Parts: sequence; structure tokens; C-alpha cells
Amino acid sequence: MPKQKKITIYQVAEEAGVAISTVSRVLNSSPNVSEATKEKVSEAIQRLNFRPQVSARNLASRKPQMLAIAVPSFTTPFFNEVLKGVKDEIREMDLDIVIYNTGSKNPDEAIENFFDRGTADAIITISINLNEKVHNQIQVSGIPTVLIGSSHPGYDSFDMNDYEGGFISGEHLIKKGYKKPGMILPAIETKASRERYKGFLDSIRQYRMPICENLYVKGDSTKHAGFTEEAGYEAIYKFNEMDDWPDAIFCLNDTQAIGALHALNNLGLRVPEDIGLMGYDNIKFTRYLDLTTIDQQMHKVGILATRRLNEIIRNPDLPAEQVAIKPILVERKSTFKAE
Repeated sequence: MPKQKKITIYQVAEEAGVAISTVSRVLNSSPNVSEATKEKVSEAIQRLNFRPQVSARNLASRKPQMLAIAVPSFTTPFFNEVLKGVKDEIREMDLDIVIYNTGSKNPDEAIENFFDRGTADAIITISINLNEKVHNQIQVSGIPTVLIGSSHPGYDSFDMNDYEGGFISGEHLIKKGYKKPGMILPAIETKASRERYKGFLDSIRQYRMPICENLYVKGDSTKHAGFTEEAGYEAIYKFNEMDDWPDAIFCLNDTQAIGALHALNNLGLRVPEDIGLMGYDNIKFTRYLDLTTIDQQMHKVGILATRRLNEIIRNPDLPAEQVAIKPILVERKSTFKAE
């Protein structure tokens, strides 16, 4: 079978009907491109299966110029906050950014394709576990790499302590006087959801409260693994169908809680007067909803990870450091239990 010719930036520009410089700006995440043009260029890239290559200038100088960020989604609030932190810190570095969306269903496998693109001089992964194949690829290439939301002994990492966050959440609800807490789980299990679930259950056990597994429900939506407003909304109606309500609900992220709050309002149930509600992540919207949540300091983590990557680029012999991000309870009115 003849080898397929590589698609060039010139062909992408022709396909999208724009200048080559415009394609370059889109690839480098320049803010000076309209959303409509970005979409047009992105669609052309997808249709042509274009894979940008490391620039000739980079090959000559050996200086890293392209930071590739592998992330399961760049549209959810959690990942947006981390990416904002990276963007704010990247100004201090002479690096352009390309984002690789692995998707939420199998990000750990999808990242293997990441290295076929030939774009990365430095890498930040977000909420992706490195399998042995990917680890070997990084080792062979020698690409500076920092992990966010996962850990590996061979790399610098900023991992979230999801177990502790789940434990703190259950403990908070119990101390507020709730006797029958329920939970909204994602449709697809992830490392984060598994650890939050375990931590929550262990807090219930430690305080010798009954575990009501029938009150741990999932929405039907699988988009973003079920960490969405739709999934939270759907889960509330499952409680309604069962006609067996918890006295408080722990959602495994804030966007689920936002959807749950809307559904509860539709059903005439008030938060917190009729039922307590708690989220996880402390995204910006939660302060305006008075939603109790867990702060993971996402923006700060994005800054710290990018800063650490810069240190590694300047000094490749630095020993790897693993940092555990401590979850912080942010108590608001949504879990205020009236006596």
C-alpha cells in the first residue's frame, strides 16, 4: 500500500478558505482570531486529518516552542479553570499552546495518539493516567512532562486528593445533622469519581450512619462521563420515581449539582429547606447559587504546573516532585439544615 502523503498547512488554508497565517494563529491558540474562523479552520483540520509538525526553527535551536496540553474536555468548567491557570502563566514562557482533546470516555487510551502528531516539545496532561506504552514514549522522546490530576513516580505531578475530598463531604453533611445522605454518581466511572465515592462511604461508616446504596444514583447522560448538568437533572427525577428521597445530596461535581438544583426547583423542593445539596470543584457559578462545595484550587494548580514545567525545561536533571493538592470545604447556605 502506498504511503499516504502528509497534509500540509497550505492545504488546510485552502480547504478552510483562509490565509496560511490564520491557520497558524489557530494552531497556536491566538486570541486574535474570531470564533467563526476558528471553527472553520478546526473543521478543515479534522476533515483533512492534518497533523502539524514541529517547526524547523525548533529543530535547529532545540529550544522547546510548543506546549501540548492533553485534556479529556476543554468545555467543562473544571478543565477551563485549570487551562486558564496554564494560560495565565504561559505568558512568562516562550511557548505556544496546542490542546489535544482526548475525549472523556477513554482518555487514558486516546492519549497514545497524542504522540503520533509530532507537535509537542513539552506536555501537560490533565486527569489522564499514563499507561506503560505512553510512559515509554515519553521516556524515549525526552519531552518535559507535568501531570495534573494523576500521578506517576517518573514525573512531576499535581494530583487531587479525591478520597479526602469525598470524606470531607460526607463528614460535613453528617455534622450538619443530615441522617440519610444520597449521592449523584457519573455515568462512567473515573479515578476521581471512584475515590470521592470511597471517601464519602468511609465517612458514613466512621460516623456509624446507615449506608443507603439505593440513594446513590446516576443520570442517563454519558456526555463528559456524566459530570454534566443534564446528568444531575436526570438523577433527581430518578429519586422522584423511586419516591425515596435522601435528606441531602452529594453531587460528585458542581455541574451535576447545578442540574440537580434546577430539577429540584421544578419539583417544588427547596434547597436547603426541604433537602440539602452539595457539589464538588468550587467553580465560579457556585458562589452565586450559595452551593456548598469542595475547592480543588484548579486555577492555582494550572499556574503551579506550568511554572514547574518551565523549571524542568531550564533544568532537565531536576528530580521529579509529586504534590498532593489538599481539598478545602467551602460551606454555603445549600447545606444549612434548619432545626
